Amino acid sequence: MNTRTILQGFQWELPNDGTHWQNLQLEAPQIKMLGFTGIWLPPAYKGAAGKDDVGYGVYDLYDLGEFDQKGTVATKYGIKQDYLECIHTFHALDMEVYADVVFNHFLGADEEEEVEAVRYIQNDRTQEDGKSEMIKAWTKFTFPGRNGKYNDYIWTWKNFDGVDYDQRRHEHAVFGFAGKEWAKNVDTENGNYDYLMGADLDMKNPETVEQLNKWGTWFQDMTHVDGYRLDAVKHISFDFFVDWLRNRQRERGSQPLFVVGEYWSDELDKLLHYIDASGSLFTLFDVPLHFNLFKASSSDGQFDMSQIFTDTLVAHRPEWTTTFVDNHDTQKGQALESWVEGWFKSQAYALTLLRREGTPCVFYGDLYGIPTQNVAPVGDPLEIMLHVRRQLGHGAQKDYLDDPDVIGWTRMGDLAHENSGFAVILTDRIGGEKEMSLSALNGGETYIDCLGNRKEEITLNKEGVGTFPVNDGSISVWVNKKVKEELKLHLKVSAVKNDTDTV
Repeated sequence: MNTRTILQGFQWELPNDGTHWQNLQLEAPQIKMLGFTGIWLPPAYKGAAGKDDVGYGVYDLYDLGEFDQKGTVATKYGIKQDYLECIHTFHALDMEVYADVVFNHFLGADEEEEVEAVRYIQNDRTQEDGKSEMIKAWTKFTFPGRNGKYNDYIWTWKNFDGVDYDQRRHEHAVFGFAGKEWAKNVDTENGNYDYLMGADLDMKNPETVEQLNKWGTWFQDMTHVDGYRLDAVKHISFDFFVDWLRNRQRERGSQPLFVVGEYWSDELDKLLHYIDASGSLFTLFDVPLHFNLFKASSSDGQFDMSQIFTDTLVAHRPEWTTTFVDNHDTQKGQALESWVEGWFKSQAYALTLLRREGTPCVFYGDLYGIPTQNVAPVGDPLEIMLHVRRQLGHGAQKDYLDDPDVIGWTRMGDLAHENSGFAVILTDRIGGEKEMSLSALNGGETYIDCLGNRKEEITLNKEGVGTFPVNDGSISVWVNKKVKEELKLHLKVSAVKNDTDTV
């Protein structure tokens, strides 16, 4: 089984008080105790909106909260020293740290430049909308607050291939620079989806590629991160990251980097094509599975649960898949809002955490809640499933995905892990029961629902077969009764830690 379990270490609505790196250091022991092996940290560099920037409006890649730029020294999350200490804290707990990398665009340029450009039709970037003309574009990045420290390169319009604003006419449109063209090896939405926002980086310019590589060397040496989350890869030439990641791996040494790319599409064929076109170097988030979970949570019980993994990446390329339930972009109020409703969160997390396939990523807002949106943490069910994954998730898997309402699967356990294995049964509508098999290793053992939704005990026959029930619109995770006290202790320790944090 893939034992890697990732926490997305932020959500969009975090306060902009510059304390997040410090808070994560305090939370790190509990995060480790819950069974996470790695944490994905938000973009650490200065954004155009200063302390209000979540990190995706990239201004200065070299400013990790060190220089007075965009009205602040600290980023939304804190200062550089806090960031480096946060990474060190997780490393000291033998956890991996993954950095968020945004290479699609820059925002917040320091100066305008006159550039010849042509307007493109908004929903078809293969079609020009008029003749070329001179515009004033915000494309010159001098980083005066940093004053050349670490790197003195000045970014100009030559490093970009388009913008979405003409300062001269105060006009918003998609402008491509004359003499340049959009990258061809990108997503085909809008005809060509190279351009997304801001000043779009031109990966055909050797200096642009060289500077991003220089920054990568500096950043890897500075932070010693264990991998990367790559933002907006559908908008960047599909082969760009091959050399960039090869260089980072060379700098890291023999220990392999873990990398996941965000290709936001629910079309399986596009994800498969990207994996192949990008050299099968890293995993992708399973966006099709997320949308299946979203639909199941919002279809009033009408979703066919037997099809929950149909046309998902994890069903076709599990080794190249990172599964997730929600993230910072899907939470309420964001551009990609597709929030999995709370009543279905436990089922959704079972479908990611308690499966053999894929690398699961848990959302910070589900673990800790989102107070500004009155979203409560998923709570005990999520923490219990994290523990079950780590302690009991061993052996072969047998699926019972054969009913539109009630589905299940078992992990059979193995000899190396005492009392391992479990049975999962869940529904989005009417409850029921399923006869499911673990293995003869578990024959005659008594099983209980560790989530507490069912109170009876199930004794397996000598072949390890039992009939497991589930309530309406609910989930039950059946584990060997012998681990009951271990689970109670786990939750008790977690509860004490939470109480201490609130004092």
